Amino acid sequence: MVTSQHIHNQTDPYASPWTISHRIKLFIWEYCWMLFCLWTPKPANRWRLYWLKLFGAKIYGIPFVHQRARIQIPWNLILHNRACLGDRANAYSLGIIEIKEHATIAQEVYLCTGTHAFDKPAKNLITAPITIGAHAFIGARAFIMPGVSVGEHTIVGACSVVTRNIAPHKVVKGNPAR
Repeated sequence: MVTSQHIHNQTDPYASPWTISHRIKLFIWEYCWMLFCLWTPKPANRWRLYWLKLFGAKIYGIPFVHQRARIQIPWNLILHNRACLGDRANAYSLGIIEIKEHATIAQEVYLCTGTHAFDKPAKNLITAPITIGAHAFIGARAFIMPGVSVGEHTIVGACSVVTRNIAPHKVVKGNPAR
């Protein structure tokens, strides 16, 4: 179960929580994905996995990552065998995102590991990990909030907003998902 969160140290709302070296690495990552992966056909999955591994993603077995998936910080991504990150899915991986074996993240799903401390003047970035259980299915355009764990064999309906942990073997839908 996912529970840890991290409040980043910021002096004001306009200060980046990332170091210069971190931002440079993110810049290089974004351009490498654009130049070497975004245009590739679906069968070039191993090529895309190579680039993800090169930038620190933890890859177990052979997951599938669609060429138009967006991965913010690859070194915060963990993909297990036969996991699928679909067309235009957004892994906003400011914190760890783990997608277990045979889990499917459908098209345009947003996995969001970041929010802000609205009670602080600096509106500090808060990150919390997301875990998607084995054999789970996250429907198109669903939104998964920071710190959420989706249980194995769970189905999240299309366009749902998941704000809390979901037990295994459940079917949820809506905003908020129930």
